Amino acid sequence: MESECLFCKIISGEIPSTQVYRDERVMAFLDITPVAPEHVLVVPLEHLTFLDLVDHSLIGYMALTGDRIASERGIRESGFRLTMNQGEDSGQEIDHLHLHITGGHPLGPIA
Repeated sequence: MESECLFCKIISGEIPSTQVYRDERVMAFLDITPVAPEHVLVVPLEHLTFLDLVDHSLIGYMALTGDRIASERGIRESGFRLTMNQGEDSGQEIDHLHLHITGGHPLGPIA
């Protein structure tokens, strides 16, 4: 755990969140600034920053977890988006690897 990382503080319970899923590898919680009616973040429990530092099976696991959460939250059939930003130019705000699950209305094309 990184002592100053917002997501690490959420994972440890130091900062409250609305958790929707947790297991031995990842935690998922509602984004506090949603861009869609459904906006959930999936974060690894371990503090990881960039994809090249990650066991690649974790990326697939996060995606499958995202699909499961989308199904549980009722947006799988209508469609949802899985997004992983990397670096400042992508809009990444927290330096802890994370996956956005967004849906609940038409999302439109990606820029």
